[in-house]
Amino acid sequence: MNYGQGQGRPRYNPTRKMSQPGGQNPPPYQPERIPAYQPPSPREARSGGYQGGPPAGGRGFGASPPRRKRRGRRILVIVLVALLGLFGGTWLYLETSLNHVAALVDYEGRPAAGAGSNWLIVGSDSREGLSAEDEQRLATGDAKGQRTDTIMLMHIPDNGTKPTLVSLLRDSYVPIPGKGSNKLNAAYAFGGPQLLARTVETQTGLRLDHYIEIGFGGFADVVDAVGGVEMCLEAPIDDPLAGINLPAGCQELDGTSALGYVRTRKGPRADLDRVIRQRQFIGALTDKATSFGTLINPFKVIPLLGAAPDAVTLDEGDHLHNLPSLAFAMGAGDGLVTTTVPMGGSKSVKGVGSVILWDEAKAKKLFAALRTDAEVPADVIVAPPK
Repeated sequence: MNYGQGQGRPRYNPTRKMSQPGGQNPPPYQPERIPAYQPPSPREARSGGYQGGPPAGGRGFGASPPRRKRRGRRILVIVLVALLGLFGGTWLYLETSLNHVAALVDYEGRPAAGAGSNWLIVGSDSREGLSAEDEQRLATGDAKGQRTDTIMLMHIPDNGTKPTLVSLLRDSYVPIPGKGSNKLNAAYAFGGPQLLARTVETQTGLRLDHYIEIGFGGFADVVDAVGGVEMCLEAPIDDPLAGINLPAGCQELDGTSALGYVRTRKGPRADLDRVIRQRQFIGALTDKATSFGTLINPFKVIPLLGAAPDAVTLDEGDHLHNLPSLAFAMGAGDGLVTTTVPMGGSKSVKGVGSVILWDEAKAKKLFAALRTDAEVPADVIVAPPK
């Protein structure tokens, strides 16, 4: 069969519309129009407002890569966990390194708990643990046994009144349970922290809640760890027994000089002048040790953390979390009331020496105010000399 042009099988015509069942023809084919790519203007690129670009599901030109965001969050979490771990580890180290002693115990007739909380702060002149070189460097002398150079009572109220720091003169003549009457610091020599705490409780009528003791060597190390403490002296102090010769004026005291400064009894009022210096120095040391500049400086905070456990002894019921409230009260500045127990005179007792007598009426008035968180009456505050 011949299929030549013009005869036989019809030729294929691509434009010919094919008939459909029912007599309806499909609409003519319209190709999809895809817009040409238009690059963003400089302003759109900077503002992130360009709306063109890749199809849906892709990342826009101004979007941050999700992977980079996830990496940033992961790094932040790691840093926070590391800091928490460092803080927790340091806290645990200090908590387990601090020394403890059974200072506060129950006994028949012990005063009932009052308002606020009471700390007994003791500075021990024990030479235990000091080498011969340390004793010579710190000018501790050759006294044996344990005594207290510093005895203070800190009352921290619960009702917003000012905290009160009371210096208990070590030569105060008081009854010591089971030992007769003697100087207050003899209680520590007779029975250690426990007998001293009981003596203070029976004499003041205040129940002690916390006990902290600071030793010779540890005190000097803490001062050195914070880089020294500045004190301003109105008059020079030359005391070979305390190992110091300090000029008048403001100066930085290192650990050795600081220890001599708080121990010396040089001055017209001897022990009274000393307790004033002790209160001033402890306040300045607390401010320095808890300052932002110390806490962020690893060259200070690391030695401080190393020295603190050897310097401090707490009651067995006390823990590290009890210390911040004491530190804040000590560093309260003008918000802290400071005084000694009102005195009623002095005398010499055979076998004991020169002693100080309390003004019983004013002393009771002072301790009654502390027991009830009341404001301390002005007439019982022994102000430092002008």
